[in-house]
Amino acid sequence: MIRYETLKKILFRFDPETAHTLAGLALRASGYCPPLQRRFAKRYFIDDAMLHQKFFGRVFRNPVGLGAGFDKNGQYVTAMPMLGFGFTEIGTVTPKPQPGNPKPRLFRLVEDRSLQNAMGFNNRGMGYMIEQLEKLYFFDYPIGINIGKNKTTPEVQAIEDYRTLFHAFKPYGDYVVVNISSPNTPGLRDLQNEAFVKTLFEEARKITDKPVLLKIAPDMAVEEALHLCQSAIDAGAAGIIATNTTIDYSLTPHAKDFGGISGALLKEKSYALFREIGKAFYDKTLLISVGGIDSAEEAYRRIKAGASLIQVYSMLIYEGPKLIRDINAGLVELLKKEGYTHISEAVGAEWRHR
Repeated sequence: MIRYETLKKILFRFDPETAHTLAGLALRASGYCPPLQRRFAKRYFIDDAMLHQKFFGRVFRNPVGLGAGFDKNGQYVTAMPMLGFGFTEIGTVTPKPQPGNPKPRLFRLVEDRSLQNAMGFNNRGMGYMIEQLEKLYFFDYPIGINIGKNKTTPEVQAIEDYRTLFHAFKPYGDYVVVNISSPNTPGLRDLQNEAFVKTLFEEARKITDKPVLLKIAPDMAVEEALHLCQSAIDAGAAGIIATNTTIDYSLTPHAKDFGGISGALLKEKSYALFREIGKAFYDKTLLISVGGIDSAEEAYRRIKAGASLIQVYSMLIYEGPKLIRDINAGLVELLKKEGYTHISEAVGAEWRHR
């Protein structure tokens, strides 16, 4: 079995978006070779009862999921268990297909073990994603669907795009995530206000019985973020995902002056905001932490701050599937070390033990 470090050297010879396409082709091809998928899953998938949790009527066999943005069109879902993930989130998907922003729009910040992207919700649209989901009838694995408005949709009509998407994905997936926090669609972050969020979740509840979560940006002031989360929860949100990418370009001299930064550079900024959200809401709603998580210790820090689930994306690019295995195996050891018998006992422990 080829080592990821060797594969990474090959992929890093290509520009990031081309490398992503090549990796995607390999993941899609793996679907035609179940023995290969089983071999990888045996190596990377940690299935320990201490990590099993039930949300939205589904069992999450481990708490580490793939973050949105990697599988924009729902093409790689069947490959995610073989990489060790306990769940996946596909999208961001928009009602109509759109090409995204001009290239180049994805950059490696190798010195910082980070990525910077200005993709702009490039995807094939909801119709294509539904076609992919229709193929998964017998596939038993938790799937989230991340949704966003089309770039050409005016801000005043944005609610119509989300209504359309709620209707379209009502029969599919296990939960839906509202993305109004990407920095790469003009005006999208302006929708991070209490009035829009209240309307959005009220409309969602009229249309679908699927759990709908809100994903927020890391660049919000703490009080603003807490008020926004509270508004979403009051209006029916089933959870909060924190955080999306950052536009704090002061984090590194290697940054471009556009797009969002993810990976190691985002770790502390994401954690700082998540910790405040965890303190306020860990016992009130489901919290998912994402942003620079690169070890079992960091995942455990997020869990004790209030996360029931975590997500990884950029660090997967730098570390490979071994990272997912090591996080899950490490979590089991950390739980045992502190005398816990199940992960749920550690969720929000930082606040419960005070």
